[in-house]
Amino acid sequence: MNQSNEADRVVNQLVYFFGEGKAEGKRDMKDMLGGKGANLAEMTNLGVPVPPGYTIACGVCVEYLRGGSYPSVLRDEVARNTCRLEAATGRKLGDAGNPLLVSVRSGAPVSMPGMMETILNLGLNDATVAGLAQQSGNARFAYDSYRRFIQMYGDVVLGVHSHDFEYLLKAKRLTAGVESDSELSEDALRKLVEEYKSLVRSRTSAEFPMDPLVQLWGAIEAVWKSWTLKKAIDYRKVNGIPDVMGTAVNIVAMVFGNMGDDSGTGVAFTRDPSTGERRFYGEFLVNAQGEDVVAGIRTPLHIDDMATRLPGAYEELIETKERLERHYRDMQDIEFTVERGRLFLLQTRNGKRTAAAAIRIAEEMVTEGLIEHGEAVMRVPPEQLDQLLHPIIDPSARATPIAVGLPASPGAASGRAVFDPDVAEQRAAEGDAVILVRDETTPEDFHGIVAARAVLTARGGMTSHAAVVARGMGKCAIVGCRDIEVDVEHRRFTVNGLVINEGDWVTLDGASGRVFSGDLPTMPSEVVRVYSGSMRAADSRTYASFARLLGWADQTRALKVRANADTPQDARVARNFGAEGIGLCRTEHMFFEGDRITAMREMIVARDEGGRRRALAKLLPMQRADFEGIFEAMAGFPVTIRLLDPPLHEFLPHGGEENKLLARTLGVPRAELNRIVDGLRETNPMLGHRGCRLGITYPEITEMQGRAIFEAAVRAKRRGIDVLPEIMIPLVSTVREFDHQRAILEAVREQVLGVMGEEISYTIGTMIELPRAALTADEIAATAEFFSFGTNDLTQTTLGLSRDDAGRFLPAYVERGILPHDPFQVLDERGVGKLIRMAVTDGRRVRPKLKVGICGEHGGEPRSIRFCHDMGLDYVSCSPYRVPIARLAAAQAALASPR
Repeated sequence: MNQSNEADRVVNQLVYFFGEGKAEGKRDMKDMLGGKGANLAEMTNLGVPVPPGYTIACGVCVEYLRGGSYPSVLRDEVARNTCRLEAATGRKLGDAGNPLLVSVRSGAPVSMPGMMETILNLGLNDATVAGLAQQSGNARFAYDSYRRFIQMYGDVVLGVHSHDFEYLLKAKRLTAGVESDSELSEDALRKLVEEYKSLVRSRTSAEFPMDPLVQLWGAIEAVWKSWTLKKAIDYRKVNGIPDVMGTAVNIVAMVFGNMGDDSGTGVAFTRDPSTGERRFYGEFLVNAQGEDVVAGIRTPLHIDDMATRLPGAYEELIETKERLERHYRDMQDIEFTVERGRLFLLQTRNGKRTAAAAIRIAEEMVTEGLIEHGEAVMRVPPEQLDQLLHPIIDPSARATPIAVGLPASPGAASGRAVFDPDVAEQRAAEGDAVILVRDETTPEDFHGIVAARAVLTARGGMTSHAAVVARGMGKCAIVGCRDIEVDVEHRRFTVNGLVINEGDWVTLDGASGRVFSGDLPTMPSEVVRVYSGSMRAADSRTYASFARLLGWADQTRALKVRANADTPQDARVARNFGAEGIGLCRTEHMFFEGDRITAMREMIVARDEGGRRRALAKLLPMQRADFEGIFEAMAGFPVTIRLLDPPLHEFLPHGGEENKLLARTLGVPRAELNRIVDGLRETNPMLGHRGCRLGITYPEITEMQGRAIFEAAVRAKRRGIDVLPEIMIPLVSTVREFDHQRAILEAVREQVLGVMGEEISYTIGTMIELPRAALTADEIAATAEFFSFGTNDLTQTTLGLSRDDAGRFLPAYVERGILPHDPFQVLDERGVGKLIRMAVTDGRRVRPKLKVGICGEHGGEPRSIRFCHDMGLDYVSCSPYRVPIARLAAAQAALASPR
């Protein structure tokens, strides 16, 4: 009976206490307690110095937001745990002589730094502030804490904008003749408290609440509501975090970093989050509270300076950060406060990091014996590798920096300066490249950071909001650039007499912290230069870690990774990035260059088959040369060549001078050319005369392309190149279409190889991009030797969406939850995925060794790659620069779900 009651208590428990070396939670309870609450409990159980407190579970937030209320038992649980907190601290909430003050913080299961609300110093009122002054022996500290509390509570709970409080604070500094808040006297702070309360009264028509329990419940509900703030929603959308998780609420006894020169606060990383170097990296402020560091309100000191300013606490911090990294086996982001020389940890979490840092940390932790190879592969988000391919400023560019700040997040970016996050979002949506310039950023600026190419701030340090968010997004950022003076009102910044107005071009070098006027040229990154052969691998530390991680990934994955490449140069780039063949070579892209487009247009406007064959004869050597170059670049690997796919009108001009010039070049009357162009126009060309339908109507096109492929293969083979051509017939909806085109190709093969006296290994398959093809896959597989899912068109035809037009409304569908993702970016598993599953199953029932791959844009998207792995596909194919991403994603899919 007792055991059953205990189990019921745990299942129904809403509040979890931690303190005095014991906690009711632990690190693997993140879904329930959020990351912050679970880690506070874990640190408590480890014996790390953590202030006592309790956590309200995430599920309560979900229930509150769904129905506007919370379980009736919650108030009793909060009251009971508040009593435990009072006992643990020896202080009492609302006690004028010995007041307990608490912080109220959010904490989601997935880290969302700065996106939800925090309130510090809760419990202060006109009576308890005197008790805090007496308790601490420092009245100035007490009133500094009180004014901070009124500002935070007024903003977060009562809806009085923080800017209004900041205006009064700035005015108080001016009248006192001081530079910083820490220089304000006790008397000035007392008067400021009264001004703050008056502001609240005028804005809300009510007095600032003095009852600590009213304050507490107001703060708890405000934290729950902060889950639905725009900045939080935007952050979840960008990072793929589900909206259904909710946030925990952490109520923790306050410790104070603003009690004098023996106190302070800071944020630190156990390794450098920009480079991954194994060195303690962080910042702190003396006589300050935590928000001062994170918000960039004051430019902080380097963490190394703490060794001389607060030596005892620094020594303990070094020992604690080593313990935490060993325990969590990952780089930690920690927040701490020192109160009168005594260290307290307020948070630890796996730190956000750049791609370069992620791969180096993973690699070095394997070397250090902290993690295994497979865990290292799982540590790096595949999409993050894209950062390593970003360009850098061309060193040969002759430009003098106008300012230098802190290099918070690497990369190079140019854009037009904007000074408002809403303007950044608007101009970016219109196609402008923008750089967001702020005095310092706040979480409310998140949507502007997302839209901008890069971020520049005048204030803040390497652990400020702008730095942390930009690093997590892989976005170039320079912070704490004290040379610039930002004038938001007039939309400009000045530096040494130079004025940069909104709309002026600036360039940021996030690796060095340099800011330039104008739009500077860029060059490929280190990794790209090594792959292209313009830099030695031995000269790039980043490339070494990159290559080693991908080597481990290649040993793990089951899926092959190919590339979509249309030219020999594209094929060489893809091969350098580790592609194991070409999954899609679009032959039509070869026709748009130089004289080729003229020959192609001559074929289209020809009056009869003879005219078309004469034009195709001109195209034959061009196609053959391209195929031979691609076979050479991919020696020993398969090359899937798709026959002509787009409708013919796409190759023709649509009026104007170009039409006139073409008529003269081809010797065709302009009126007749216009008639031909008009005759090729279609109401819905996506479903019109294209793909295999062109080859059926004009078999000479299929003949020419087949001849070019087989002749190129023979030529390459005679040069000692191992060729593996795979010919793909597009837009098949019935097996008869496939068989018609295959017969033409086989006849050409027999003729070419008979004349040239060679044998070539080859396969002929089809692109599954129509629902009917997927539904009749068993029939098609009887003669097709491979399937390649063209998921771009398969998505269009399954959902009835035009990829070119749906952009007008698809974002609204995703925002309103009608679709979970843009189906052209992330594969629609329930619809398109179901068709793929049916086609694979039915096709392999007829042809057990049927080779199956995917060659749409989804082939380089990690969630879609996981689906392809689970479906048992043989390969994915993507653009050359996404090959490394696909290699890592395929390995992670294999580790998560071994075949």
